[in-house]
Amino acid sequence: MVISNYSKKVIENFMNPKNMGSMENPDAVGKAGNPVCGDQMNLYLKIEKNKEGKEIIKDIKFKTLGCGAAIATSSMITEIAKGKTIDEAMKITKGEVADSLDGLPPIKMHCSNLAADALRNALKNYLAKKPQ
Repeated sequence: MVISNYSKKVIENFMNPKNMGSMENPDAVGKAGNPVCGDQMNLYLKIEKNKEGKEIIKDIKFKTLGCGAAIATSSMITEIAKGKTIDEAMKITKGEVADSLDGLPPIKMHCSNLAADALRNALKNYLAKKPQ
């Protein structure tokens, strides 16, 4: 396995991913995939109100079928998003995910797109089912 193009953070998040698994009764589920490479990400969110009454991501889990970079970006997006408000989490960019991993090889940047897209999809699904 060639790993020389990956940062230590990518390797760590691939070998020891954080928040991996599914979740019972999630408040929202977001999916993203890339038909070219076959990567598929599913994110599960638990959302609660904090002391100020703002909705925050209380818990987040992922299941990803894909390469090491896809697993690492899935792990990292959960770390970045946990504890953030919905508005803050919606603003997480693919660049922020990649930067948090100390970069990705250009050919693997699409993985950070998937992670950010899966999070936004989960948040949009949550907002769509919320009573107005």
